[in-house]
Amino acid sequence: MDHESLMLGYRWGSRSLFAEPPRTPLGTMGNMLSRRVGSSLEFMEHREYLPGDDLRRIDWNAYARSDRLAVKLYREEVNPHVDLLLDVSRSMNLSGTKKGAAAYALAGLFAASAAESRFSFNVFVTDEGCRRLGRSHLVPLEWDPFDLKATDSPPDALNRQSPGWRPRGIRIFLSDLLFPSDPETVVADIHGDAAVTIVVQLLAESDVEPPEQGNLRLVDSESGERLELYLDSLARERYKRNLARHQENYHIACRRHGAFFTTVVAERFLEDGRLDELFHAELLRYK
Repeated sequence: MDHESLMLGYRWGSRSLFAEPPRTPLGTMGNMLSRRVGSSLEFMEHREYLPGDDLRRIDWNAYARSDRLAVKLYREEVNPHVDLLLDVSRSMNLSGTKKGAAAYALAGLFAASAAESRFSFNVFVTDEGCRRLGRSHLVPLEWDPFDLKATDSPPDALNRQSPGWRPRGIRIFLSDLLFPSDPETVVADIHGDAAVTIVVQLLAESDVEPPEQGNLRLVDSESGERLELYLDSLARERYKRNLARHQENYHIACRRHGAFFTTVVAERFLEDGRLDELFHAELLRYK
């Protein structure tokens, strides 16, 4: 477990906040106030009385001043929650890259952003199903240890044991997505009844830009199978086209389900911890 990268991400995440979910979570009364109308005790504004409005909401003092019926609107109380599903398969710790360090740093960043937003937070890891990581509601140094060594792909883990998602919360899926599965099925299984779903594809620089032509020895991270091949310019371009098509299929699936998709390159992210696309989409904001 890479505590140094976890805490580096946690420091970066302390500079940002999650946007509140657009729908109220189910359950007990929350501890946050949203911008929507609700039933908390904090007054937001007046609006003109409409037939069927609760008569207890009429502001009689305003009526005495203006001779017009108006009702008081109050801010809605919410209790937002963030669930992070972390792909801990071996491909997330690709040898010779900073992919593993970036995975830990991103987990720490999302944990800190949730804490700064006063949102509750849990991590699920794709190890023997999608199991909840012990003590992941605390700061990362308190989390139960985990490694990026699982042999199951995320779809296999989801099929074996579904995470105990919090309904109508924020869900983040962090993975390289380099497994054979239909993006539509993956996104549908993760999004479900979430208010917000964010799919973060984490790639190494070498995943994005394979080496120039030459002899290569490829090792499957999950099975250990080895393959010797010669990479020429045509094969390199074919790989890049296939990756772009794969990413576009995830973009399409995410748009269909109202989710957000972004790709993060490990080496670039670890330079400054920036996630510009999440800020531009207003899913995160600076404090």
